[in-house]
Amino acid sequence: MFRGVRAMLFAMAAMGVGGAVLLAQSAKLQTTWAAPDVGPISYAGKKVATVAITADMDVRMSAEEAMAREITARGPQGIASYRAIPKELLSDKEKAQQWFAKTGVAGVVTIRVVDVAKTTEYSSFIVGAAYYQSFYSYYDYGMATLIPIGDPKERRTYAIETLVYDIASGKLIWAGVSETTDPKNIGTFVKGLATAVVKDLEKKGLVPKK
Repeated sequence: MFRGVRAMLFAMAAMGVGGAVLLAQSAKLQTTWAAPDVGPISYAGKKVATVAITADMDVRMSAEEAMAREITARGPQGIASYRAIPKELLSDKEKAQQWFAKTGVAGVVTIRVVDVAKTTEYSSFIVGAAYYQSFYSYYDYGMATLIPIGDPKERRTYAIETLVYDIASGKLIWAGVSETTDPKNIGTFVKGLATAVVKDLEKKGLVPKK
């Protein structure tokens, strides 16, 4: 199975949300869930489609291709849905379901940005405004007007939802939310995410350990 959104899913670009891209080392799963009634599953040699849910086509293409590569590297046949599924079908639940079943897709992995938190950081070094003639004038004025040195930096933390569906049963078999700050490259993020996902799938007994 898988060991496995312009800036998320991007920024996935990250994924919209709009979208962001993440560093492999920052692909950390915050919470996960596994279907209790599902035993070990093997999609080896079977088709597994990737779907990045975002309105940004560039982000969608990058995310789906990256995840498809990671899936293929682990046994199944990864398929980027933007290349395989007509857009009008993907936007319709019933038609999409029929397409997946008809083309022999065994599983689907979806990726979506569910939250973006913004914070502003300043340099840790600060100085007073002017009045340096005496300690008291400096203390009275300068200490009351602290000015950060350098431009403030806005940091963005993305929460990314990853879901794994089994097409035959139509059931959600695994879900997880990961978090990353200031993603830089979607390919490296997805690779790290895929690794984290497969480890959790193995841990929960959904796929056999390698």
